[in-house]
Amino acid sequence: MTFIVRRPGPKLAPFVESLWYFTGELAHRRERVLPSGKAQLLVNLHEDELRWYDDRANRMAGAGFMGAHDRPFAIDTREQRAIVGVSFRPGGAFPFVDPRETSGLHVALEDVWGREGRVLRERLLEERTPAAMLAGLESMLVDRARRLTVEPAIAFAVGALEEGARVGAVVDRLGMTPRRFIRTFEERVGLAPKRFARVRRFQRVLAAERAFDWAAIAAELGYSDQAHLIHEFALFAGETPTAYRPRVDAPNHVPLRE
Repeated sequence: MTFIVRRPGPKLAPFVESLWYFTGELAHRRERVLPSGKAQLLVNLHEDELRWYDDRANRMAGAGFMGAHDRPFAIDTREQRAIVGVSFRPGGAFPFVDPRETSGLHVALEDVWGREGRVLRERLLEERTPAAMLAGLESMLVDRARRLTVEPAIAFAVGALEEGARVGAVVDRLGMTPRRFIRTFEERVGLAPKRFARVRRFQRVLAAERAFDWAAIAAELGYSDQAHLIHEFALFAGETPTAYRPRVDAPNHVPLRE
């Protein structure tokens, strides 16, 4: 199994967390992918198709955008045994795609980028090494970006909501009307502010120590009580906190029983 991570250069760093390459077979076949409020670009090198599973089987071409999600879905790891991807920061996909068009969805890259999205997979397969693939993908993103300018208001809002600030307090600090703030945030991030804040708080729960004291975590992270935390956890993870058993290397990926 090979997993290579490339940190982006200065131009992309405010928008992209990492570019990565994975090849190999995991011991389990199915796994649930939990929502993070972030978008990804995925290119399946194993076959020219991406599949995911919710209440039904879904499929599209082998290169696509996974928009900011607020619900879990499942994948078959054998169908993605060789894959390259881009993990965006919250709101970081905006220079490359309209987040509203991909929110909660998987969208074929050719549907948002046209011919360039249609041929990306073939171009990556022509590269001789994973490092060359990632370098080519980074170069393509720089060329493709509509603009690589950080918007201070959105950056502040994302950071504040990540830390647990209330939406009303963020609106007051920015001096926007609530309607304008919600519209602008959705345009840039792909989720409504309150929904984004709930998903990111869920992520902070996942980052807590494994010896969970649910009552203490609920109080620390601003849940009304332990029952509220458990309800939110089940909504975003598809299972209760005590049943949560993620991959050791990936807290957002939960192996499923066959």
